[in-house]
Amino acid sequence: MSLLAADIGNSHTSLGLLDGDRVTADWRVATEERRTADEWAVLIRGLLDDRAGDVDGIAICSTVPAVLHEWREMVVRHFEGVPCVVVEPGVRTGIPVLMDNPREVGADRIVNSLAAATIHGGPAIVVDFGTATTFDVVNAAGQYVGGAISPGIEISLEALGRRGAQLRKVELMRPRTVIAKNTVEALQSGMLFGVAAQVEGLVDRMIAELGVPVDDVTVIATGHLAPLLLEECDCFTEHSPWLTLQGLRLVFERNA
Repeated sequence: MSLLAADIGNSHTSLGLLDGDRVTADWRVATEERRTADEWAVLIRGLLDDRAGDVDGIAICSTVPAVLHEWREMVVRHFEGVPCVVVEPGVRTGIPVLMDNPREVGADRIVNSLAAATIHGGPAIVVDFGTATTFDVVNAAGQYVGGAISPGIEISLEALGRRGAQLRKVELMRPRTVIAKNTVEALQSGMLFGVAAQVEGLVDRMIAELGVPVDDVTVIATGHLAPLLLEECDCFTEHSPWLTLQGLRLVFERNA
């Protein structure tokens, strides 16, 4: 069975083709709200190439309602008869959500937590480096208990470039030193090492609030910017670039 999994985020859409629990291909494309259902179909079929006919299931989570609407239309028109599961209220995920309003939690955060609880067990913390940097916590009983959201690395850097009169956009990469000797590396240092310190501080506080030993908690890094932070943060125990895709697979299997 080949499952097409799509994680539609505010800036990028991550796509994967899964055979069982194995990701056989993956792509990342810009999330363009003006792209129509037909345009999405052309893009997806182009990426799939000769594998398009092998898709016998589609799983979707989205934080962009306008794009999700076009994806629903695309599935109906261009993947007729292919079972499709959209992660939304009412869909069985298998993970209890202990929030004030469970319906307001982003589908991608639920999917990440489900994958963490199923694959690694609880307690666990998922740090997803995307448009926003999100922290999601699963307790020892495998329940989603909440988390935190902070501005993403890229949008923070862009904001500095726009609002700082003498600052400019720079490449997001590791500078030579923490104490930078020029403005470009000063921006890179503040962003990279600043985020690393933020992540470690929040993870420490979350573990303390869970009231469990540090060694009992699996801390998972995911998202396309995660590789930038892996060597800067001592708190991570796992790097799972396809965690969301695996979570989508688990939701599809529960609902298809």
